[in-house]
Amino acid sequence: MSPGPTSGLSAVSAALLAMSRHLEVRDVLKTIVASARELLDAQYAALGVPDDHGGFAQFVVDGVSDAQWKAIGPLPRQHGILAAMLHEARPERLADVREDPRFEGWPSAHPDMSDFLGLPIRDGDEVLGALFLANKRCAKPAGGCGFTEDDEGLLAILAQHAAIALTNARLYERSRELTIAEERSRLAHELHDAVSQKLFSLRLTAQAAATLVDRDPARAKGELQQVAALAAEAADELRAAVVELRPTALDEDGLIATLRTHVQVLDRAHSARVTFDSRGVRALPAAQEEALLRVAQEALHNALRHSGAARVEVTLAKRGQGAALRVTDDGSGFDPKAVRSAGRHLGLVSMRDRASGVGGRLDVESAPGKGTTIEMEVPGG
Repeated sequence: MSPGPTSGLSAVSAALLAMSRHLEVRDVLKTIVASARELLDAQYAALGVPDDHGGFAQFVVDGVSDAQWKAIGPLPRQHGILAAMLHEARPERLADVREDPRFEGWPSAHPDMSDFLGLPIRDGDEVLGALFLANKRCAKPAGGCGFTEDDEGLLAILAQHAAIALTNARLYERSRELTIAEERSRLAHELHDAVSQKLFSLRLTAQAAATLVDRDPARAKGELQQVAALAAEAADELRAAVVELRPTALDEDGLIATLRTHVQVLDRAHSARVTFDSRGVRALPAAQEEALLRVAQEALHNALRHSGAARVEVTLAKRGQGAALRVTDDGSGFDPKAVRSAGRHLGLVSMRDRASGVGGRLDVESAPGKGTTIEMEVPGG
């Protein structure tokens, strides 16, 4: 027999404080379920968030081992008592769930449950999910449920916080979708304005070159060189606009995981060997992480598309309070001073702008036949 439940406002406060430390909604739900089971001294606790197909989008349990959970099999469907709580939106306190006429059984590996306490998780009139407990660890009254009215009150508090967590997650997702839509709309306008202007200039310059080919070949050659320069600028602006949106992976997984995944994809897609190594880097301010990722993407693009490298190495290492990114290749290299005059910036201007924009710096080391190293350092926060 386990010790009796922790009770009172201090215990509820401790549980709510524990929830506030988690940012991911699933972590919050796990904390709610674990807190409910501990506070009410139950053997099992679970929380289900329904989907639109008769199942559950999320189903969090506590008191069931990983091996048990795997043996139970697929997530439950919306049936029996769970369906009743979701559809009728009322609390359920039962002396023995197995004797309820709505009980429809469970898989053979499912733990045996008797007394039961469940509450719907509601946001106004909308039911977001169900939170329930089973097998109160106490002496049961004859023919009665071990869970009490006070237990139901405590569980109602936790259900309210589950509702807040789920509502916030839904609002965040909607906000993110709106932000992405707005950014795409803005990007479309910028692409139209910037690229259209460049293409208009390209067309006029090409027409001028065509009229000069026969009577003034030298001037025609100059106009064609201008066409090449304008085309390179248009490509740079297009690439800068396309990569401007902050990737969702950076928000969800962090810089190190996002960089590692990006490098792994490039390693599979190209004949060059592309590797990534991280050393002691902690989370950085969001703007700095985004700038580092964008510079890494641009440097990798150059190395894999233009340098003919057989090997490209990406490293991210702690540097003081901040971090240093290095992208090194063994390719053909170039003269950094000559690329501007040739009309091929290789994205160096945008990379330097990104670095300086977050208080960092960018260094480029390269020479023909000597490969290239691009290093960016940011100060941290």
